[in-house]
Amino acid sequence: MLKARVVTGVPLALMFVGLVLFAPFFVLAFVFGVFVLMGAWEWTRLSGLESLTLRCLFLVLIATGLVVGSTELQLLAEVQRLNVQSVMGVACLAWAVAMLWIKGYPSSAILWRSRIMRLVMGYLMLVPAWIAVMFVLSVPLGRVVLICMVATVAVADVGAYFSGQLLGQHKLAPNVSPGKTWEGFWGGFFACAGFGVLLWWLRPVEISHLNLSAILAVTLTTALASVVGDLMVSMVKRESGHKDSGNLLPGHGGVLDRLDSICGAAPIFALGYMLANW
Repeated sequence: MLKARVVTGVPLALMFVGLVLFAPFFVLAFVFGVFVLMGAWEWTRLSGLESLTLRCLFLVLIATGLVVGSTELQLLAEVQRLNVQSVMGVACLAWAVAMLWIKGYPSSAILWRSRIMRLVMGYLMLVPAWIAVMFVLSVPLGRVVLICMVATVAVADVGAYFSGQLLGQHKLAPNVSPGKTWEGFWGGFFACAGFGVLLWWLRPVEISHLNLSAILAVTLTTALASVVGDLMVSMVKRESGHKDSGNLLPGHGGVLDRLDSICGAAPIFALGYMLANW
């Protein structure tokens, strides 16, 4: 499993970095939008939709959300920061509710197991994440900042994996994801703390005004949010009876299995970026 994850993950990471650094902004918006739609397609399966028409209709609703969001918030032009901040605030509130549902699962499923509620959850997971990524790309050094955001999620994931494998004994959320442990969580958390120190040490002159505490606050909350995103999708997969969201990526599952952590992390990171005035 680890070998398959590495063989798939390393080329994807290199492609992502190359795309972010060199592709035109509109190409990035389109490519990331396509990945969101692929994740949305997998989410319809987890939501219990069997009708092809209904699954396609959900994709239309997601695409409409991306278009309306980019237009109203001027994401492809002069970004309206205060409006984006409001959207990120709502998204962060939604993730806070999701965290409570994760903690209360399986009892909490009575609140969200209906198909319509799971579709609403998917919408609130995917559309704000795309808006957050587009906002991050629009700020000074946005391409590098976006890579740092995704790297934070990757560091949390890798740190959690190896510390969990070596030390894991106490289950983090046994009813949701039995393989995750508190030792893995803290391993990923401290790995991100080290990564935050590295970012502070290597920060360019454009953000030299940022102190270590601000960078650590953003990176550590982003790491925590990535865990919530992962667990939320795991919770819905468990409720729907699916092990993975798909099988497109060997060793990783589906597209949504790679997007879940980023979907949780992106709004938190974007809001933290605004509050820290990067």
